[in-house]
Amino acid sequence: MYNSKIMGLGYFVPENVVTNDDLAKVMDTNDAWIQERTGIKERRHVVKGGDTTTTMGVKAAKIAIERAGIDKDDIDFIVFATLSPDYYFPGPGVLVQRDLGIKTVGALDVRNQCSGFIYALSVADQYIKTGMYKNILVIGSELHSHGLDMTTRGRSVSVIFGDGAGAAVLSREEDTSKGVLSTHLHSEGQHAEELSLIAPGMGKRWVTDIIEDNDSEDESYFPYMNGQFVFKNAVVRFSEVIMEGLKTNNLTPEDINMLVPHQANLRISQFIQKKFGLGDDQVFNNIMKYGNTTAASIPIALTEAWESGKIKEGDLVVLAAFGSGFTWGSAIIKW
Repeated sequence: MYNSKIMGLGYFVPENVVTNDDLAKVMDTNDAWIQERTGIKERRHVVKGGDTTTTMGVKAAKIAIERAGIDKDDIDFIVFATLSPDYYFPGPGVLVQRDLGIKTVGALDVRNQCSGFIYALSVADQYIKTGMYKNILVIGSELHSHGLDMTTRGRSVSVIFGDGAGAAVLSREEDTSKGVLSTHLHSEGQHAEELSLIAPGMGKRWVTDIIEDNDSEDESYFPYMNGQFVFKNAVVRFSEVIMEGLKTNNLTPEDINMLVPHQANLRISQFIQKKFGLGDDQVFNNIMKYGNTTAASIPIALTEAWESGKIKEGDLVVLAAFGSGFTWGSAIIKW
């Protein structure tokens, strides 16, 4: 058995900055309202005709591969997490393999929304632990902006999300005291519709239904979120899954050097920070700049934390996420 270790990190965000004041020009909202409820000041949006979920993932991946010190042909598997693929099918994993010019390796897509990167990391970790693969490219990428209701009707959701991508190269590590020590995954599907995008989908409304009805008031193809319900569940599940990971490895909150939570809402991160008694230098948040980039949020934040010197060799790093599904998870990493 081996451990997997993060050998390279990279991220990409679009150049187009959209501030709260910019949103106030197209919907009934304001900077103070958004910051008070979410902590978000601005986010990045892809301009029409610009990047896609795949191309952003490719740009982040190139940086991660270079920093890992390997050649692209050393990658022997790809795991791509997203809720916003370029196409309904095929998924973006194979598009990344094509666009990077990687040999015909396996490519897997993960559809676990906000916890997508944790799930993808866990999948990659298991493949490496068993010796099946040596170097796995893990990507989280999202293009939300083109699918949001950018009117007053959709403001409670649309102000939250942004676009971007993050990537990590996981490689085989023979020293099992280093790297990913454990991952922990959960779901509670009874609340699946509390944070969802229903159409187009085979279950209720497919493309033909939407076209036939031609209903300008149809909101089924815009994201829906029961905000208060999601918030209440998130703070509970975040705490539980972090403690699960720590206890599995005979660790305590005092052992945490850096917590990188999914960037869903700054208030959730602040609640968890206070609950675990962590200082400002032990929790990394960047939702203020990028909003919620779903599967991309953890790899973007992890990369920025590492780039800024906040994560060093030997540190205990905890990743945690909660989101649509409901799904949630954590990863305990010895850097």
